[in-house]
Amino acid sequence: MCGIVGYRYFRDLAPSYKERLTRATHTLSSRGPDSKGTYSHKRTGLGQTRLSIIDPSEKGNQPMSDPTGRYTLVFNGEIYNYRELSHLVANHQLQSTSDTEVLLYLLINEGVHCLEKLNGFFSLAFYDKEEDSLLVARDRIGIKPLLYYQDNEKFIFASEMKALFSFPIPRKISNEALYWYLKLNYLPGSLGMIEGVSKLEPGHFLLVKGQKLEKRSFIKDEENHQYKADFETAKNSLVLLLEESVKYRLISDVPLGSFLSGGLDSSAIVALTSRHHSNLSTFSIGYRDHKFFDETNYSELVADKFQTNHTTFSLTNDDLLADLTDIINYIDEPFADSSAIPTYILSKHTRKHVKVALSGDGADELFGGYYKHQALNDSLKSSVKGSLLKLINPLIAQLPQSRSGSLTNLIRRANKYGKMLKMSDHERYWFLASITNDPTNLIVQGPDIEKVRQLKSHFLLEDPDFNQYLDADISILIPGDMLTKVDLMSMANSLEVRVPFLDRNVVSFARSLPAHFKVDGHHRKRIIHEAFKEILPPELYYRPKKGFEVPLLQWLRTDLLKDLDQSLFDSDFLGDQGIFYPDEVMRLRKKLLSNNPGDVHATIWALYIFQKWYSKYIA
Repeated sequence: MCGIVGYRYFRDLAPSYKERLTRATHTLSSRGPDSKGTYSHKRTGLGQTRLSIIDPSEKGNQPMSDPTGRYTLVFNGEIYNYRELSHLVANHQLQSTSDTEVLLYLLINEGVHCLEKLNGFFSLAFYDKEEDSLLVARDRIGIKPLLYYQDNEKFIFASEMKALFSFPIPRKISNEALYWYLKLNYLPGSLGMIEGVSKLEPGHFLLVKGQKLEKRSFIKDEENHQYKADFETAKNSLVLLLEESVKYRLISDVPLGSFLSGGLDSSAIVALTSRHHSNLSTFSIGYRDHKFFDETNYSELVADKFQTNHTTFSLTNDDLLADLTDIINYIDEPFADSSAIPTYILSKHTRKHVKVALSGDGADELFGGYYKHQALNDSLKSSVKGSLLKLINPLIAQLPQSRSGSLTNLIRRANKYGKMLKMSDHERYWFLASITNDPTNLIVQGPDIEKVRQLKSHFLLEDPDFNQYLDADISILIPGDMLTKVDLMSMANSLEVRVPFLDRNVVSFARSLPAHFKVDGHHRKRIIHEAFKEILPPELYYRPKKGFEVPLLQWLRTDLLKDLDQSLFDSDFLGDQGIFYPDEVMRLRKKLLSNNPGDVHATIWALYIFQKWYSKYIA
């Protein structure tokens, strides 16, 4: 796990970017505190910071070149099947036991054709001095980030936006990106908040040669075969595939542990990991002052069952708020999923014990674990419940709603479900995925509506079935939100997080399953529930899903309100800034402090994060 950055200047008379490259590489120090290095040749430069996991010796440091000096690689990630692939580079004399060196020679031997063979996660840049060509690529799921900027003079790429800002890039906000950020609380697809900055899509590579830049997918066209066996066979297959994935992710030359929230997903990973890793260390956080969000009793049940070396970080409200400044300062592109806060804190405390942690992330998106998945599945069928909710929706909308209590959260979900039923199948997905269904009333200069429509159509058919809803989550939610959160918050603390559910074989298997294996009646994530029922403590099966949340609504009403009034709820500042309508923003403040806040805290949090980012990087 590392950070990478680099540039390619298109003109013959290139400016000296060496100093900028050194500075950009330094901005990625937390991603790789163990070593850093740069490489430059004529119009091309590469930089890397290393978090050494496999072969932590100096022989694994980067940038890594072959003995001839013709080829150079910088690489962020892990290739789990590098040992199996090493026979393909037998014509080279390996000097280390690192996956980086195997990858270097695979690229020398096969070029882009080797990318499809890799099982792991990565972003990489590979330079051929003789051909004067630069290959940049990102893994098929999007576990590792890769941003890039291109204009007529230069191409610049990096693991994080802050490294791009070390180079001369115009910092103009993208209206389209701002719209989607306020709608979803994160940026979907290739969008970047700065015009001209894009994210390389998962499973794609860029080839830069001369002044030409070519982008293509490296994933072979594969027919999505439908699973034909019965449910019982599918359960057994899932456990076997997931166990194989876990075994791959135990490859490490440094201490390794696992997150354990007490939910089914992380518990399943711990159960399988404990079969192959003795005295496994597990970690969870609890909210001492907010019992509604605290799930440590469940994580401790799992830890006891599998005899792990368990540590619970029991935090007070002050503990949670103490790290908030550091979290916001690390975010170099607006990102407003508030579960980033506990992810950061868990990563920070876990890093004191291990250098690598396994996680249960990805299962909800693959197998239908969210309430929205149940709602979408139900909405594809006519029902008495649906007709009734549609009828009484105006009454429900008047009742108190918030995420901070069981009853008010139930009312909130019922209200949203009733509204959704009045929409088309296509729009239902976007409505349930959104924090603010239509943020145009907040933005002074809105997006091109045709571009908004094109993005929606790109990710989801007009008449989707349930599995196509999940495919949209795999393409949008996983890389844009979940993986962005985990990468940012773990890398801020120099911790590598591995996600067994997102192994290429597990993902392929999940996509092949019929919808009723995933969501059926009131059962979400049905196949995971059933596959691990005989393995996990029964108490995990009889409790509501809460998610990895913090008491955000309470914070915004109390501890953070003064800062909100200074940095966001200031009509004069908003008017001078010219990005948001002051009256609309002030209406949000009024709703926040009302008896019926609904989901307004999520929109306010997004605006708050944006303004903090804006003051640091744009103003």
